[in-house]
Amino acid sequence: MIKVTVYRNHAGQYTGFHCAGHAGFAEAGEDIVCAGVSVLVINTVNALEAFTDETFDARSDQKTGLIDIRLHHPSGHDGTLLLDAMVLGLQEIQDRYGTDYSFLSMKEV
Repeated sequence: MIKVTVYRNHAGQYTGFHCAGHAGFAEAGEDIVCAGVSVLVINTVNALEAFTDETFDARSDQKTGLIDIRLHHPSGHDGTLLLDAMVLGLQEIQDRYGTDYSFLSMKEV
């Protein structure tokens, strides 16, 4: 199962997210749940870097499926929009394929 935890501060601003695991929906190379989550998460990281002024620390490990992002400052307008889009996509995948394969949670930090 892929677990994604999205972090927000008390004001509701994004402060980062943690994604880890593998969906197990199908064999490697055929797993559309894993591919969908990966595309959303990796594209969000790339878009944050390319299209916003957000700064962050990133850790990743392909073997465990880890992608961990910690923003240096709470998200601004553009970062919030990109992260909202990622959350929307992850929620849609979870709704469509169920929590046996991906699980999204929000945590206040």
